Amino acid sequence: MRRARLLTPDGPVEGRYEDGVVHAADGEYAVGRDGRLLPPASPSACYCVGRNYAATLDQMEYERPEEPDWFIKPPTSLAAHGERIRYPDWTDELTYAGELVAVIDERCRELTPDEVPEVVRGYTIMNDLDALDQVGRSARKAFDGSGPLGPWIETDLDPRNLDMETYVGGEKRQEANTELMLFGPYELVAHLSERVTFEPGDCVAFGSPANPGLVEPGETVSITYEGVGTLENEVVAPDG
Repeated sequence: MRRARLLTPDGPVEGRYEDGVVHAADGEYAVGRDGRLLPPASPSACYCVGRNYAATLDQMEYERPEEPDWFIKPPTSLAAHGERIRYPDWTDELTYAGELVAVIDERCRELTPDEVPEVVRGYTIMNDLDALDQVGRSARKAFDGSGPLGPWIETDLDPRNLDMETYVGGEKRQEANTELMLFGPYELVAHLSERVTFEPGDCVAFGSPANPGLVEPGETVSITYEGVGTLENEVVAPDG
C-alpha cells in the first residue's frame, strides 16, 4: 500500500494513495486539484548513510568503512516530489544521489536486524543533494531543500533486492540494485538504533549507488526504485 501526505488549503492530510487520490480519514483528496504532495514523512531527523556501495567507493576514491558512516539532515532540508529545487547561489558544485529510505513507524531504540521490519512504516526515495565545494559535511548536505523526499511511502516492500535508476536531464546516470549495499537495510537501521532513539516519521537513507554527479539549473532529476515509484524534481537557477 502507498501512503502520501497532501497540503490542502485547510492543512495537511494523510492517507492511502491510489491513482492520484489521497484517501484520508475525512474524505478523498485529488493531487493537484485539492492540494499538492508533501514529503511523505515528517521526521525529527533524517539519518543518512554514506559510502555504502563498493562501486561508489572506487569512483570517489574512498576507503571502505569498517562500520556504517552516517550523518544527519534536518527536517528543514526536505522538499516534496515535484517541488522545484533552487540551486544555491553559494555553490558551484551541486550533486545528486538517488537513495532508498526507510521511514520509522514508532519510537524505538536498540533493535536487532530481525526486529527492524516490525518498526518500519515503509520505504520512500531521497535525492541526497550535496554542495560538494563547501567545507564540512553539514555545510555540504544539510541546507534547505537538500533532501527531496517522496513521492509516497510504500508499506509492502522488502528493500534488500530492488533495482534502481537515476536520470538527469533525460540521461541515465545511475543504475544498480540494493543487494550491492555493503551494509544491508536492516543492519543499518539496527546499527543506528544503538546510538539514537528513533521517533515516528524519522528517516534512514541507505546511501547512493555509483555515479552521483553534478546537476545544473534547468535539469530534472528522476530517481526510480523498483516497487516504490519515482521521485522527480527540477533544479532551477538561484533567482528562479
